[in-house]
Amino acid sequence: MRDIAVISGAAIHEELAERDEVELIHAVVSQALAGAGPAADRIGFVCSGSCDMLIGRPFSFVQGLDGIAAWPPIRESHVEMDGAWALYEAWTRLQLGDIDAALVYGFGRASAGSLKDVSVLQLDPYTLAPLWPDSDVLAGLQVSAMQNSGRFGDMASVSPLPVTDGAAAVVLAAGDLVRQCCDRPAWIEAIDHRIEPAELGVRNLATSRSTRVCVKAMDVAWDTIDCAALHTRYEHERLLLMETVLEEGAASILPATNTPMVTGLSNIAEIAERITDGRSDRGVAHATSGPCLQQNLLCVLAADDYEGAA
Repeated sequence: MRDIAVISGAAIHEELAERDEVELIHAVVSQALAGAGPAADRIGFVCSGSCDMLIGRPFSFVQGLDGIAAWPPIRESHVEMDGAWALYEAWTRLQLGDIDAALVYGFGRASAGSLKDVSVLQLDPYTLAPLWPDSDVLAGLQVSAMQNSGRFGDMASVSPLPVTDGAAAVVLAAGDLVRQCCDRPAWIEAIDHRIEPAELGVRNLATSRSTRVCVKAMDVAWDTIDCAALHTRYEHERLLLMETVLEEGAASILPATNTPMVTGLSNIAEIAERITDGRSDRGVAHATSGPCLQQNLLCVLAADDYEGAA
């Protein structure tokens, strides 16, 4: 496996963005490329993450390409997920060895539509969507399951985090190019993602099994993690993730943001920045998607003394 590092990144989180998607993308991509050094001229692959249903236009990611100046023609891909999953695709693409740098970005403007309605439309169309349980209702089910488990005490209400608009971008580099771009790179030590069944009735909502599987699958010294950026849309999700991801070690938890299609990639950019500027030696970034922590991704980033790349 090739050693790959996050060498630059940028993120925007705004309560009500006055800029459209193209302007948001251009702002973060420009900043990420400006900090990428020689890698900015050697981008061989671009991957983005967004949600057409949230933005309200089919193939909205194509319009988003206006924000990165896609001429001359580029090799580009897209995932209908948080930008963290776009980073996973770019990391995989770099493993092929024919390119040495990739650009990843994610964007979302929840203020452009009804996030609760969109979340319902993404449920199973036969068994769940007709009941119209919005995200707060499903979060309430998870809170009840956690209370009944006896592990979390009394959680009387569902506490959603404020939803914001925004975008995030990072530049990845591999091999010798990394040293040309960054004095203290944030190496991707391990990365993994898992998904749980869409049917809530076959899941134990009092745990995050997919996250736990990620933790076990990643050969990482979890007790050396000194900072964590967790993608939480509700306060109770923070409790579940802390129990699952950080049960073997203590870490400072960074302030949470809740920007659909952006927060996961933004978390990776934030951990990478802390490593690059010396505030951290090893950190974990988390991304989630779907109801009740259905899909989860973990990315462990480390400074030069890391024990081996993913």
